[in-house]
Amino acid sequence: MSARGWARDLAQGVRFAFAGGREGWVRALLTAVGVGLGVALLLLTTAIPNALAVRHDREMARSDDLVVDARIPPAADTVVVAHVDTDFGDTTVRGRALEPEGPRAPLPPGVDRFPAVGEMVVSPALKELLESDSGKLLRERLPDRIVGTIGESGLIGSAELAFYRGGEDLASYIDDARATRIDRFGFSGSPSEPMDPVLLLLVLVVFVVLLMPVAVFVAAAVRFGGERRDRRLAALRLVGADGRTTRRIAAGEALAGAALGLVFGAVFFLIGREVAGGVEVYRVSVFPSYLNPSPLLALLVAVAVPAAAVLVTLLALRGVVIEPLGVVRAAKPARRRLWWRLLPPLAGLVMLYPMVGKGRGNGEFNQYLVVGGVVLLLVGVTALLPWVVEAVVARLGTGAVSWQLAVRRLQLSSGTAARMVNGIAVAVAGAIALQMLFAGVDDDYTKNTGYDLTRAQMQVDVPRTVPLESATEKLRRTEGVRAAYAYAEGMTGDRRTEPGATTWVTAGDCAALREVATLPSCRDGDVFAVQGAEYDTDTPKLAVPGRTLYLDPSYESGPERATVAWRVPRDLKQARPRTWLTGAERGGFLVTWGALPAGAGTALYQEVYLALDPSADDARERVRNTAAALHPMTSTMTWAATERSGRFTSVRTGLFAGAVCVLALIGASLLVSQLEQLRERRKLLSSLVAFGTRRRTLSLSVLWQTAVPIALGLLLASVVGLTLGAVLLKMTATPVRVDWTSVLSMTGIGAAVVLVVTLLSLPPLLRLMRPDGLRTE
Repeated sequence: MSARGWARDLAQGVRFAFAGGREGWVRALLTAVGVGLGVALLLLTTAIPNALAVRHDREMARSDDLVVDARIPPAADTVVVAHVDTDFGDTTVRGRALEPEGPRAPLPPGVDRFPAVGEMVVSPALKELLESDSGKLLRERLPDRIVGTIGESGLIGSAELAFYRGGEDLASYIDDARATRIDRFGFSGSPSEPMDPVLLLLVLVVFVVLLMPVAVFVAAAVRFGGERRDRRLAALRLVGADGRTTRRIAAGEALAGAALGLVFGAVFFLIGREVAGGVEVYRVSVFPSYLNPSPLLALLVAVAVPAAAVLVTLLALRGVVIEPLGVVRAAKPARRRLWWRLLPPLAGLVMLYPMVGKGRGNGEFNQYLVVGGVVLLLVGVTALLPWVVEAVVARLGTGAVSWQLAVRRLQLSSGTAARMVNGIAVAVAGAIALQMLFAGVDDDYTKNTGYDLTRAQMQVDVPRTVPLESATEKLRRTEGVRAAYAYAEGMTGDRRTEPGATTWVTAGDCAALREVATLPSCRDGDVFAVQGAEYDTDTPKLAVPGRTLYLDPSYESGPERATVAWRVPRDLKQARPRTWLTGAERGGFLVTWGALPAGAGTALYQEVYLALDPSADDARERVRNTAAALHPMTSTMTWAATERSGRFTSVRTGLFAGAVCVLALIGASLLVSQLEQLRERRKLLSSLVAFGTRRRTLSLSVLWQTAVPIALGLLLASVVGLTLGAVLLKMTATPVRVDWTSVLSMTGIGAAVVLVVTLLSLPPLLRLMRPDGLRTE
C-alpha cells in the first residue's frame, strides 16, 4: 500500500469523525477530552524538570552563603546580611535582615530598594498570611511596616513565605556566624555532591510509576466509541471497502480524536499551569512561568500521541473480522490466551534480576534496565487484567437481576471493562511498589537526633548582648512553658591561640547543671569537672587546680576571638556524667554563675532549653514571639526525635505531589470513560426501562459492572506491586518487608476514586434511562 493510499484512507477517517452529525461530534469530543487530559498531564510532567531547574536557579541567585577565600572588608558595594528565619506551624519563613554599607550595595533579587529599620518587604503569600486572622500570632512576631513585595525573581514559588527587613549594627554579629558581609548575591561554591544510587533509583521509578497510568489511559481513550464504530465499519464494507481499507479509515477516526485531543490537552495544560501558580502541594509551589515544557519533549508528545492512536486502533482491529453485516464482537469473543500475557512481566523481572544485591556501594543502577524492567512489569498488569476478568466472570453464578445483567455484560465485553480500570490498576501497582521501597530504605535516610523530648522540646539561642537572666525569666513566663534551663556554653583550651587541648565549659545555676551531670552537692560559686564522658579525652589534662585556661581561644583559620583567661579553682569538685537534654553526655567543666570570671559573657554562647506543656495551644508560636521580642537576632529551634535527609524528603514530596495529579487525572478519565460507556448503551438502557426494568436494578447493575473489574484489578495490582517492591528492595540490598498498612491504604485510595466516579455517573445514568432514548433518525 502506497503512502498516498494510507494518507487518503486516514483523511477519509478524519472526515467521518466529524461528519457523523451530533453523534460523531459527541464521540470525537469525548475522545478528545480523554486524550487531552492525558496530554495535559504529560506536558505538565515534561515541564517539571524545567520548573525544578528554575527553582534551583532562583535559590542560587539569591543565596548569601558565599564561599570566599578571605573576609570581605566594608566598602561602598557591600551589604551585611543576617539570617532571621522563623517558623510558623510546620512551615519555615525565610527571613533576612539587610544593612547596606554604601551606595552601591547589591540588592537581593526581587527587591528594588533596601528597607529601612522598622520596615520590611514580604512575599505575596506572606503578606496575605499576615493580613489574615490565621496569621495573627506571626504578625506579632513580624511587626515591621510592610513597604513592598518581593518580585517573582526573588522567590522559588508562589506560596513561599519570605521577607527582608532593615537591620542595624549587624556587623557586630559577623564573628558569631550570625551575619555575613557580601558584595554580591549568588552562590559561588563548589557543585553539590552527586546523588547516591538508591535515590537515583527512587527518582527513576517515581517517574515511570507516575507516567505509566497516563500512557495507559491515553491508549484506552483513543478506543472510545468502539461499538458504534463497528457498525460504521460494517457499513463501509457494505459499500465495497476491503478489510484493510476499513481498518485504516478506523485509524483515521482515532487520529482525528487524538489530534483534537492535542488541542484540548494544550488548553488544559495552560489552564492547569495557571491553577498550579496558586496551589501548594506538600509545601511545593511554582509560578506559572516555571512550567514551560522542553520543546523537544513537547514535540515528542505531539508526535507520539497521534501515532499511538493509529497503532492502538490497528492492533485492536487485527483480531476483528469486519463484514458487511456486522463484526464478530456482536458474538461471544474467542477465549483469551494466557501464555503471551506472562511474557512482559517475566521479561521485566529478567531485566531487573542482574541488579539484585547491587546496593548503594557498587555504583549506579543501569537506568535503561531499571526503566525497561519497571515498565514491562506494569505493562503486565494491562496484559493480564483482561484475561483475569474474563476467566473470573465466566465462572460467576446466578443471583439478583442486577447481578445477572452486570455479569452478562462483563461476559460479552470483558475487554472494555478491563480497559476502563487498567489505568488505576497500574497506578496502584506502582504506588504499592514505591511505598515498599520508601519504607524499606527510610531508615537509611533517617537518623535519630538523640534529643530527650521528655525533658525539653525547644531551644532558644540568645545573643550575647541580651542579659540571659531576664531573657530566661520572660521565656519561663510565656504561656505553655513548663520549665526553662539557661546555660552559657563554650570551649576552653590550654593556650590563648591554637590550643593543643580543649573541652567544654557549661555555666548555669545548680538546677540547670543537674540536668548535665550528677552533682555531689551544689551551691553558687562551685565548679565541677565532669570526667569520663564519651568522646571527652582532654578534660583530665585540663582539670588541674590552679591551672590557667582560656575561654573561647582563637585559631589562625578563624577570626580573632574575645578570649578570656580563667584559673581552675583549688576546690574543684568532681561530677559524674549523665545523659544531657541533647541526648549525649557532656564532659568538661560545669561552672555556677558565681564562679564565672569577669568578661566571660563575651566568650560564651547563651542557650535556653524549654519544656512545653503539650496541652497548651500555640505554645511554640508564643515562644517564638517572646524570643523575637527579646532581640531580632534571637533564633529558635523546635526539637524532633528524628531527622530525615533533605534529598530523600524532596523525592518523597515529589512523589506525593505527582500522585495527587495522577489520581486527579485517573478520576477524570474514569468519569469520561464511564460516560462514554453509558452513551454507548443508551438505547439498551432505554429498552430495558421500556420493558419495565426498575431504575434501581439498572443502577445496581452499573455499580456491579464497575465493582467486579476494579476488585480484580486491585487484586492483580497488589500482586504485581508486591512483586516489584520486593525486587526493588533486593536491588538496594534491603531486607524485604511488606508494609501492609500502605498496601491497604493504596488499594483503598484506588477503590475510593472508582467509587466517587461511579457515584458521579449515576445522575447521567438516570437521565439516559428514559423511553425517549429509543428515538432514532
